[in-house]
Amino acid sequence: MKTKKFIASMLFIGLCLVSQAQTNRNSKPESDPDNLAKEYFSQIMGVAVSATTNTKLYQFVYEWLGTPYRLGGDSKRGIDCSKFSYELYDKVFNTSLGYNSRNQYSQVKTVEKNELKAGDLVFFKIRSRSITHVGVYIGDNKFAHASSSKGVMISNLNEPYWRRYYYNGGRLPEDNKSLTAEILKAEKDNKLN
Repeated sequence: MKTKKFIASMLFIGLCLVSQAQTNRNSKPESDPDNLAKEYFSQIMGVAVSATTNTKLYQFVYEWLGTPYRLGGDSKRGIDCSKFSYELYDKVFNTSLGYNSRNQYSQVKTVEKNELKAGDLVFFKIRSRSITHVGVYIGDNKFAHASSSKGVMISNLNEPYWRRYYYNGGRLPEDNKSLTAEILKAEKDNKLN
């Protein structure tokens, strides 16, 4: 994973340097590094440049791609779907989420599928009456998640499997961007019992 991160960083720096050199040669104003990052992640993740509004989100997803699935896991040695969304929200948005997909769903305001924005959560009921899977929407009907068969990956909501089990989208309300320490502690204590 360190090699992957290093290569991504070097590619990104290289793109910035090449773009800056071309800009200086053409005597146009300097390119915005954020735009270069958006173009880079757009190509890697198959998402339109206009959809890549949060480069920190895409960088986080890129760094975790390929991480194996492990039920209850919370590191790059193995992670499950709810811990992936939990880590993403913690590192990208400085926001705390619940420890499992059902708790996370209880924190969000539902969003219609056609109104999803990058960073929204997407929930699935896979062969169950309750929510069993969660991912993070990244734009253009794509979402990042920890799949039990392939680990952290990007999937399309329009694929027949995901379309069949899709339940709802959700967005954290602006006034509820983080849980209190007592709620997090209570969730953790309930998990241990």
